[in-house]
Amino acid sequence: MSATLWIIIAGAIATYLTRVGGHLVISRFDHIHPRVEAGLNAVPAAVLTTLVAPAALSAGPTEWAALVVAAVVSLRGGLMAMFLAGAVVLVLARQFVP
Repeated sequence: MSATLWIIIAGAIATYLTRVGGHLVISRFDHIHPRVEAGLNAVPAAVLTTLVAPAALSAGPTEWAALVVAAVVSLRGGLMAMFLAGAVVLVLARQFVP
């Protein structure tokens, strides 16, 4: 097998172990402190920020259009609607805008 395939397999195993490990640690507690729960609830937003920020810093007009549309949709719609609207605008803008 190629080195790339081994890297993908190792990344998948590492991702799985970190997710299962976190679940096993949290499941051992009968009561989770509200601050810990608030911190865990903030993780998705933090991950989304780490994905969007680098793209926004090096973005062109098509990426900015997708970010603006996603931001506007997020004010009214849900998370899935925001992702889909941003992705659709990005794909269409990259396809049709030179």
